[in-house]
Amino acid sequence: MNTLFLDALACRNDSRAPVWLMRQAGRYLPEYRKIREKYTFTEMYRHPEIASEVTLQPIQIFGMDAAILFSDILVIPEALGLGLHFKDGVGPIIERPLLTDVDIDSLPKPELAESLSYVTQAIDHLSPQLDVPLIGFCGAPFTVASYMIEGGSSRELKKTKQWMLRNPKSFHRLLKHITTCTIEYLNLQIEAGVSALQIFDSWANALGYAQFRECSLNYLSEIRKGLKNQNIPVILFCRGSSVFLESLAEIMPDGISLDWNINLKKARSVIPETIALQGNLDPDILYAPLHVIRQEVTDLLAAMKNDRGYIFNLGHGIKPDMAVDAVRTLVDSVKNFSR
Repeated sequence: MNTLFLDALACRNDSRAPVWLMRQAGRYLPEYRKIREKYTFTEMYRHPEIASEVTLQPIQIFGMDAAILFSDILVIPEALGLGLHFKDGVGPIIERPLLTDVDIDSLPKPELAESLSYVTQAIDHLSPQLDVPLIGFCGAPFTVASYMIEGGSSRELKKTKQWMLRNPKSFHRLLKHITTCTIEYLNLQIEAGVSALQIFDSWANALGYAQFRECSLNYLSEIRKGLKNQNIPVILFCRGSSVFLESLAEIMPDGISLDWNINLKKARSVIPETIALQGNLDPDILYAPLHVIRQEVTDLLAAMKNDRGYIFNLGHGIKPDMAVDAVRTLVDSVKNFSR
C-alpha cells in the first residue's frame, strides 16, 4: 500500500509530497467520456461497478497517491426525496427545492444505509483493487442547504442568504437536519472502508465572517465530533479557505485544503505543523504550456520543502476541457521533485 497520502495527513511524511487532484476522475479523460456516452451521470455514480471503474481511471493512468470515490455531494438531498438530475452545461438540478418552513419540517429521516447503499457497495468493490488510500467525501451542510434552497448552482446564493438572515431559526433547523444525515452518511463510508474523508463547503465563500462561523464552521465541527472512528483523518475544503484559515484550524481537522489565493508559506506560518496543508495550484495553470506547469509545480513544492504535512493538489477541481498531458505533466513533476 502506498501510504504517502496518509503519512502526510498525519504530518509525518519524510518522502516526496503525495499528489491527488480534486475532480481527478471526470470529463477531461477520454476513458471517462467513453463511459459517459452510455450512461447518465446519475447512472454512473449509482452503479457501484461503474463508479469503481471511474474512480480507478486516474490511478491507473497517472499513478495518483490517493483515490477519491466517484459520487456527488448532493446524494443526501436525493435521499431526502427532493429529486436530483444533472443537465449538461447547467449542472445539478434539485427538482423540488425548499420554499417554506413547512418544507423543512416535512423532510424525512431517511434510511441512508438503504437509500445510499450504492455508495457503500462501490467502496466494497473498490477496496481490493486499490493500492492507494480511498478518500470518501460529502458536501458541508451550508453548501448542501444552498442547493436545496436555490434548486441548483447559484453564485450569489440570494435565496439562501435571504432565508438565513430573515428566518435564522428555520435555517438552522435545516442545517441541523443535514448535519445529522451527513454524520450518518460519513460513518457508513468509514464502516465500508474509506481511509480518509474530505468535506466540501464549496459555497462558503458567499458568507461573511460571522455567518461563516455560525452557519458553516459550527456544523463542520459537529460533523467531526460525530464520527464514530475518530482515527479517520478529515480534510476540510472551503472555497475561500484562505480567508477562513485560522477559523478552520480551531476545530482541529487533520488537513485543510487551500485555494490558490494564499502563499503556502504564509499559510503554514498560521497553521500549526500538526495540521496538514493541501493544495493549492490554480487549476487554470493547467491551460499553460507544459514548461510553465512544471515551473509552477516546482515553485509550490520548493515552498513546502521538508514540510512533513504537505499534500499537493489544486485549489479547486480539474475543468472538463483541460488536457490529459497537462495533468500528466503536473503529476510527473511532483513525483520527480527532489526533496
